[in-house]
Amino acid sequence: MKRTFYKVIMVCSIITCGIIAIYFYGEADDLSAGIPVLNYHEIEDHKNNPLALSIQDFDNQMAYLYSRGYTAITSDQLFDYLISGARLPAKPVLITFDDGYANNYTNAYPILKKYGFTASIFLISDVIGQNPWYMNWDQVREMQKQGFQFGSHTLSHVDLTQVSPEEAELQLVKSREGIEWRLDTQVKYFAYPGGAYNLHIKKLLEQANYRAAFSVKFGRVQKDSELLALERIPIFKSKWTFLDFYVRLNFTKAVGKLKAVKDAI
Repeated sequence: MKRTFYKVIMVCSIITCGIIAIYFYGEADDLSAGIPVLNYHEIEDHKNNPLALSIQDFDNQMAYLYSRGYTAITSDQLFDYLISGARLPAKPVLITFDDGYANNYTNAYPILKKYGFTASIFLISDVIGQNPWYMNWDQVREMQKQGFQFGSHTLSHVDLTQVSPEEAELQLVKSREGIEWRLDTQVKYFAYPGGAYNLHIKKLLEQANYRAAFSVKFGRVQKDSELLALERIPIFKSKWTFLDFYVRLNFTKAVGKLKAVKDAI
């Protein structure tokens, strides 16, 4: 009974802290709050997977961004802003997808076009055109012509921290070279599979000529963010998918603080 009481008190305390944090930590409506980099995976109906948003949920989120005056930027624009202070639109957002699923083309792509948005997609290069769950190269090239940017997510989605240095280097270099050969353009950006990296992996990324890399570290990208561990805001399917999206986007700092409190308990 006493344990249940303490659990109730703890839950109430977290909720209270959440309300206070949201009240005091709403994001400023300008670049001073940092740049949101949204992280998606699949856009597919009737899939029992928190990484797979329904088509309508994704449309609702893109409609919200459009109605609030957000402009979708590219990874190049973000990099140039961080390195040289290049100008960005008043309300920039970078939309990213990991893995390169076929539904990124069939379901997400038409919605993004409807709202005039672009995205950066990180490909598991060995499965593109080889596995029907993933896009093929003709689809990738079509999106590229429409301003979508493609980066590497390794050859086979391995945890780079769990393989030999030689295998990690192979995954980084050959995935970049394969995408460059298929798309006839330089591949400059990388997303860590599972968000796993360490100092050695970051060194290999530099040697493989990547400009920047995206992590799953929660937060907005700031001027002083580490180029090889850029923050993102993961978007999941949940019981309240749009509310979760809204809070994560508009109260990123508060959510980050609550996550830190939860992890510490």
